[in-house]
Amino acid sequence: MCGRYALYGPKKRSRAEKEYFEGLEQFPPSWNVAPTDTAPICRLEDGKPTLRAAKWGLIPPRATDPRIGGKKINAPCESILKWAEYREPYRAMRRCIVPAAGFYEWTGGKGAKQPYHMVHAGGEILGFAGLWGVWTGAAGDPITSFTILTTGPNDTVRQFHDRMPVILADRDYDAWLSGEDPRDLLRPAHNELLFVYPVSPRVNSVRNNDASLIEPIEEADRRYLEERIDSQLTGGT
Repeated sequence: MCGRYALYGPKKRSRAEKEYFEGLEQFPPSWNVAPTDTAPICRLEDGKPTLRAAKWGLIPPRATDPRIGGKKINAPCESILKWAEYREPYRAMRRCIVPAAGFYEWTGGKGAKQPYHMVHAGGEILGFAGLWGVWTGAAGDPITSFTILTTGPNDTVRQFHDRMPVILADRDYDAWLSGEDPRDLLRPAHNELLFVYPVSPRVNSVRNNDASLIEPIEEADRRYLEERIDSQLTGGT
């Protein structure tokens, strides 16, 4: 499951990532990408990897209401040939790579959820496997949207959730975008890929979106306390 992720910089990039994510810095950073938000995806255009803005949540082409995309932010990789809304873009090579600096998972029950930020252990960009499509309403402009494919968890993610996004190795980017049937790439990432740390529960609200959301919780708590003390000393509230 991937219900919230982040895309910010700068991040380390391999040669392949520089090619596939060229121009990424032109997109505004977001520390709390939420369903229906607009974010960059990499897709092939005339055989060349190209970044385009798209709405998170795949809108089926025959949908009557684009809001249904908010319920289709993730697609189980085991079902991409079973369900027409995923089979069609997969076979038509409307596949994409979703760049991310990290994603969030939670522990705890309702009202006491503790978020954790999961990032590349080497500081690189993560590339999620995705599918994209274009929906056009009866009297509206076309909307490009995407979904992130999920798979079973690796040992790192298993303690937080029973699903995780499909994270592609950069050497597999071309195969995912242009391969005839690259389903063998849809598997959990190796256990050492991700570094996980707790962050502030402020990320739980989609209204919050700033760099403090990715700070380790100890640093965030300390900075919040310092700001409160400074505010009181200067007569703030």
